[in-house]
Amino acid sequence: MSSSPTRRASSSEEESKPAIEERKRKRMLSNRESARRSRMRKLQHLDVLVSQEAQLKTQNAKFSEQIQAVTQQYMAVDTENAILRAQLNELTQRLQSVNSVLRFVEEFSGIAMDIPEMPDPILKPWRLLYPAQSIMANAEMLQF
Repeated sequence: MSSSPTRRASSSEEESKPAIEERKRKRMLSNRESARRSRMRKLQHLDVLVSQEAQLKTQNAKFSEQIQAVTQQYMAVDTENAILRAQLNELTQRLQSVNSVLRFVEEFSGIAMDIPEMPDPILKPWRLLYPAQSIMANAEMLQF
């Protein structure tokens, strides 16, 4: 009698073994398929990232070129401004010298001379002649 329950247990184990094996096999196949899909998603994501990298490198190169062009323009304008400042300084000194000579001649000759005064914008070029006047700018002015 004791052998009979053991046989029943072993026979039910034998009957359930193929079912367990079948479930294991299905699970293994499912896991393989899931892993394959996961690898495909990773590859697709990698392709997207590589594409984005190429686009960003292209944009970066364009921006670098634009920065270089603007820097060159800035350097040219800065050089021109330095020349103009030097010319302004020289002309201001000449005008002051001429005015000084004219005052001297006026003082000793007694003849009244029309000695022009130097306007403020020449002496202080950072002040605008017409401060109330607005300066108009638009995006087209900044394109290069």
